[in-house]
Amino acid sequence: MGVTNSLLSPLILHFQTFPCTCGRAPKSALIQLSTPFNCPYPNDPINMTMPPRSRAQESRTAVQRLYIAMRHLLIRGSYKPGGMSGKTLMDNLMLLRPEIYGSIADDERVELNGLHYVFNRLPQGIEECRFLKLITREGYENSSFEPIIAPARRRSAYRIDENEMYIEMTRGRSDIYDILTHLTFLYSEANKIYRNSLDSKERPIREWELLEGIVLGDDLGADFKLETAYTYLSTLLGRTYDEVVHACKRFANAEDINSLFHVTYWLGRLAKLEAEADEDREITFSSSLRESTGHHYYGEMWALNIKAVLLERKLIERPLHIISANLHSVANSLFGASSLSVKLKKHKGLFEFARALSQAEYKHLRPEVFKLARKNGLIEIADTSGTNLGVQLFDTAKFDPKLVAPEVNFQPAKNPDQAPVILVMDYAFGEQAYESMDELLRPYHDPETGTVYDMAVESINIMGKAGILEGQKGDIMVPNAHVFEGTADNYPFDNHFTADQFAGEGLGVYEGPMVTVLGTSLQNIPILDYFLTSSWAAAGLEMEGAHYQKAIQAATHIRKSVNPDLKVRYAYYASDNPLLTGHTLASGSLGADGVKPTYLITVRMLEGVLGS
Repeated sequence: MGVTNSLLSPLILHFQTFPCTCGRAPKSALIQLSTPFNCPYPNDPINMTMPPRSRAQESRTAVQRLYIAMRHLLIRGSYKPGGMSGKTLMDNLMLLRPEIYGSIADDERVELNGLHYVFNRLPQGIEECRFLKLITREGYENSSFEPIIAPARRRSAYRIDENEMYIEMTRGRSDIYDILTHLTFLYSEANKIYRNSLDSKERPIREWELLEGIVLGDDLGADFKLETAYTYLSTLLGRTYDEVVHACKRFANAEDINSLFHVTYWLGRLAKLEAEADEDREITFSSSLRESTGHHYYGEMWALNIKAVLLERKLIERPLHIISANLHSVANSLFGASSLSVKLKKHKGLFEFARALSQAEYKHLRPEVFKLARKNGLIEIADTSGTNLGVQLFDTAKFDPKLVAPEVNFQPAKNPDQAPVILVMDYAFGEQAYESMDELLRPYHDPETGTVYDMAVESINIMGKAGILEGQKGDIMVPNAHVFEGTADNYPFDNHFTADQFAGEGLGVYEGPMVTVLGTSLQNIPILDYFLTSSWAAAGLEMEGAHYQKAIQAATHIRKSVNPDLKVRYAYYASDNPLLTGHTLASGSLGADGVKPTYLITVRMLEGVLGS
């Protein structure tokens, strides 16, 4: 059916022909009279190009590619670091150039601080193994294999033979991505050592052969001149003599880490075997790990064990306050002064006793605090699930008010049957925070009677350590939202902590959103500067906040399994400032500077729980 001229004429009256001057559009174009004419082509179409991507945009793309690639490799089941999949990880890590890995992109200089950081988080002897298998808890804890636990990561590993090591992954995807990132960095540095060990004709240089004699001789107890060994190492690492000496001493002072001589030789040796003898390195994932990851298998067992203890002790219907923190600061804050006042007479106040307990010379006194705490309602729940999340319960009905530190403002409940119960859970790791909190907030079904108990949660208090974007180590961050890096997910919330509660204590206090990142090893200055200086105005970065808040909001607003009006308190202390060179996590631990912010946050949490 055609359109009549009578229908077209009103439309034509509203258009007029205008010329186009750029030469690319038709010679005439019909546009509305009321609309200014804009040619659809630019004046210089030949030179039209996309605007260049910023360094921050390139870095965010690299993070996403790493995340997707690692997820794909987990599903696939194996990969070779020297193959195409390993090259994909390596290329994106080089593009990202994480600040914590320092000189990773340098072709010659081996990153010493990064190596120390990584080996603190990997099992001892991993540098000697060509084959690594990531497994779930599959019964090796009941075998004769001796578990190997890294100093700064609570995961068990088992050396199967001289070439193979199995590593347990029971803390979710974040743990898997964390170790794969570290291994990718490790292999990049191994390749540098191998290249540095060759001369211009691809022959082993003299220093490599001498280092081999030193390392193998040292294993047999032979003596060698240390300064000479430092010199050989300097050539192979592409570092100055002073840098090598400092790094060697740092490795030597660390627990459960092999010497830098040993690490350098074995990293270089495996890279050499792969390049010259086709003896490839390989990483595999067990079928059990692939099947269980993401299904809350360990978190469910962990939470059910806690709830069974609460029911057994007749605490499950009492007001419950959850604190995510370390397993010493709450006990020390409550009972440290009372338990040690006689032995440490010169110390006064909670913070002085806390600082004393953090020092090695008073380490033998720490059990005294827990001895007193057990007499005042402390129940310790050992983790048998594999989550590596220890738990403590404090029955405040059994507190002796005279022994509780006055700083926490303890007010005994008038009715002991309604006295609060404090549940302290150890720090979660990345996505494990969602798994553990989600399972903890679910109702408990008593398997014997069939009774269903809702969790009577009154408050959730999260203390964490985080990287600060404005400030320095030891400062405090009070968030008002969690933003999940690389996604549109964001979680605003009503924080019952305010910056004023931490003011006047000699520490910097910063408010703003916290960025929950995929991994601390996947950040660089351009990304972090973007979060700081853009309209996000972030205060810091960490790995658990969005995961915790996702579980909390699901329980309070969707499942309605807990009190929707429960109080939420978040506060973080700065373990590092990744925007400042020399202040990253790789530069060393927070040490004594972390005592005051840790205990200040703990005291403010206990004030909110016990003083209400």
